[in-house]
Amino acid sequence: MAANSASSGAEEEPTLFSQVTVYSLAACAAQLVVGYALAQHLGRKCTSRDRWTLVWLFYDAIVHFTLEGPFVYLSLVGTVATSNSMMASVWKEYGKADSRWLHSDPTIVSLELLTVVLDGLLAVVVIYAIIKDKHYRHFAQIILCVCELYGGWMTFCPDWLLGSPSLNTSNWFHLWIYLVFFNGIWVVIPGLLLWQSWHDIKKMHDAKPNKGKKSR
Repeated sequence: MAANSASSGAEEEPTLFSQVTVYSLAACAAQLVVGYALAQHLGRKCTSRDRWTLVWLFYDAIVHFTLEGPFVYLSLVGTVATSNSMMASVWKEYGKADSRWLHSDPTIVSLELLTVVLDGLLAVVVIYAIIKDKHYRHFAQIILCVCELYGGWMTFCPDWLLGSPSLNTSNWFHLWIYLVFFNGIWVVIPGLLLWQSWHDIKKMHDAKPNKGKKSR
C-alpha cells in the first residue's frame, strides 16, 4: 500500500523539462543566433565593441516584437491561460514561474505594451544610430536602457510588496532560469550600456578643444 502510494506520488511529480520547455529555450537561443548574425552582417564596419552591442540590441528588438508582441495580443483579446496557440504555450511555460502572465494582469500588460512599442522601436533607432554613426546614438541608448530598467523594476516590485504571491520560487529551474536569469539580463546589460554611454560622452567632452573657454 505504501509502495503504491509512493509510486502514485512519483507519477504526479511534475516533469521539469517538458517538450514545451525545450522548444521555448531553443526559440530563445535561435533569437540570439539571429541577433548575432544580423549584428555581424550589418555592423561589419563597426568596432568590435559596437558589434557586441548590436548583438544585444538585435536580440532585444527580436524578443520585444516576436515574443512579447504576441503576448500583448493574446492578453488583449483574452488570456494566455485560455489560448491554445503555440505562442500561448510558450507563455504558459513562463507562467509556471510567474502566474500573472497567464491571466492578463493589468500591470504586466501595461508594461508590455510600453515595452513592445517604445523599447522595441528605440532598439531599432539605436541599431540604426550605431551602424550609421549618428550623433544621437547615446541619447537614444540612454533612454532605452532607462526604459528597460524601469520595466524590470515595475514588473516585480508590485508583487514583492504583496509578498510575491504570483512568483514560484520553490522550483530551482523556474527561480534561477526563468525569473533570475531571463529577467536579470535585462538589468545587467542595460546597466552596462548606461556605463558605456557615460564613458563615451565623458570621453567626447574631454576631447573638446579649448576646454574651459567660451565658444563664439
